Amino acid sequence: MIKRAEDLKKDIKTLFDGKGNVQITHVLDMDQFDGKGRLFSKMTLAPGSSIGFHQHNKDFETYYILKGEGIVNDNGTMTKVTAGDVVYTPEGQQHSIENAASSSCDLEFMALILFKS
Repeated sequence: MIKRAEDLKKDIKTLFDGKGNVQITHVLDMDQFDGKGRLFSKMTLAPGSSIGFHQHNKDFETYYILKGEGIVNDNGTMTKVTAGDVVYTPEGQQHSIENAASSSCDLEFMALILFKS
């Protein structure tokens, strides 16, 4: 199966009371997870935008930073992230991410949420 970029579903929304909006480009649809997960998407945050602080229950999430720079709140520890960095949030843990760029550079990252077995 080949999915063309122009055919991927896109959403723009505020997540977990974050600042501004996140643009979500869905790489996989829900029916393609075979019950093992719920998100595999490219996420884009404009400068000053964020995904709010939230906890993972019965699942875990990984971010792979593609472009830009951000600040991750990893269970209360603030850490700068840049292209190539990975953020792993296991079940029961909390996190948020914000585009901390001082320029007009978007923060782009892949997000994967799989269910805890």
